[in-house]
Amino acid sequence: MASPKSPTRPNQENQEPKFQDFFPTMAGKLGGEGLIEELCKGFELLMDKDKGVITFESLRRNASTVLGLGDLTDDDVRCMINEGDCDRDGALNQMEFCVLMFRLSPELMEASRCVVTEVIEEEFSDYRHRH
Repeated sequence: MASPKSPTRPNQENQEPKFQDFFPTMAGKLGGEGLIEELCKGFELLMDKDKGVITFESLRRNASTVLGLGDLTDDDVRCMINEGDCDRDGALNQMEFCVLMFRLSPELMEASRCVVTEVIEEEFSDYRHRH
């Protein structure tokens, strides 16, 4: 559990939280299907079993027991939900959760940008050659 002065929380001496992104390492070891499978397991641990989504209440309840983040405020939990809630229903479905996990990994986002850029460039080149 992080204390208010822990390196994971910003304070006056430490303005930016320290963050080590293990997601790319997991992706490399598990492969695409394995990573998605693990994300789905994580989603199931955090979701409200009756509603099938991660709600404010389920994340609040599981933040300390599952994630070890007992010192999160209600505002922290709301921000976490809002960050990934694309359809603005106040909860995270499985797809929103998985997308959020990717978005929170700077290295994976950069790799995704490179892949998308490469595909667009190939398509544009093919298009130009056809016309």
